[in-house]
Amino acid sequence: MSFTYITKMPTPEEIKERFPVSKELAEIKAKRDKEINDIIAGRDNRFLMIVGPCSADNEDSVCEYINRLATVADKVKEKVYIVPRIYTNKPRTTGSGYKGIASQPDPTAKPDMVEGLIAVRKLHLRAMEETHLTSADEMLYPENWPYVDDLLSYVAIGARSVEDQHHRLVVSGFDVASGMKNPTSGDYAVMLNSVYAAQHGHHFSFAGSEVRTTGNPYAHTILRGAVSKHGNNTQNYHYEDLIRLSRMYEEMELINPACIVDVNHSNSNKQFKEQIRIVREVMHNRRYSDEIKSLVKGVMVESYLVEGNQPISENQVYGQSITDACLGWDDTEKLILEVAEML
Repeated sequence: MSFTYITKMPTPEEIKERFPVSKELAEIKAKRDKEINDIIAGRDNRFLMIVGPCSADNEDSVCEYINRLATVADKVKEKVYIVPRIYTNKPRTTGSGYKGIASQPDPTAKPDMVEGLIAVRKLHLRAMEETHLTSADEMLYPENWPYVDDLLSYVAIGARSVEDQHHRLVVSGFDVASGMKNPTSGDYAVMLNSVYAAQHGHHFSFAGSEVRTTGNPYAHTILRGAVSKHGNNTQNYHYEDLIRLSRMYEEMELINPACIVDVNHSNSNKQFKEQIRIVREVMHNRRYSDEIKSLVKGVMVESYLVEGNQPISENQVYGQSITDACLGWDDTEKLILEVAEML
């Protein structure tokens, strides 16, 4: 075989013992888990905003960002529920390029998976300790879940992973809200089938054990736009797209119909400033249609301290994305306050 075994990975228990969650933080997480689940289920009318960098590449700049976010979150807490987006894994279409802090804790150095796991846990834990906000992350590698299951309050399954059976089955064992993105093709049926699978219990192999799950009632959809067979970006955040998704939810008789609109990626054609306009359109459609208001529980926004993006180098601009371009802080703060006024 062509595998070269480099290092045996530490167990989740070993990592958690080194970087434990205090009783106080565990209680905060349990409360936030319930509040987010209640929003997805329609028991809480607040609007979710999942906001943060495309990829969390630097602990200090990410935590500075989350501290700023916490201040704004407190101002809008009666209407808007803020979930920091701390994405530590970066999917790569061709497999090449920066794969996130979980693989490369130093983007300019070689991959180090053990130090990557430690960096992920330290980052999420520090953000929680400093702000009392629990975060969202993409579960690109389902086997990483036991290392962070006591830290995350929201999980996303990406467009390239959502068709994978292993991802779907593992989500059925999560106890937090979990968003299943539409695949890059834009196929709603694939996305809704993944929600169906995640909402039901399964019997399968996970992390070296035979397991059984009972299903995740808070699995839901994320619309992120699509790419046509000709390579063109197509959007799916418009009124007609949201009504179509609502009707398909009804046909499949899924529980807790809910959608988060990802306003970057193919929806914005990766034009990061367009996120502002798209959020405004989503809010307008929620005002216009009770059906859309009932379905769309929030938006996902890519944002960092400094707008735009930059290549990886030895002289990084502090707080600017090294992957997809993001909104800067000033625009982000204004957008959050504007959303609160529109509710």
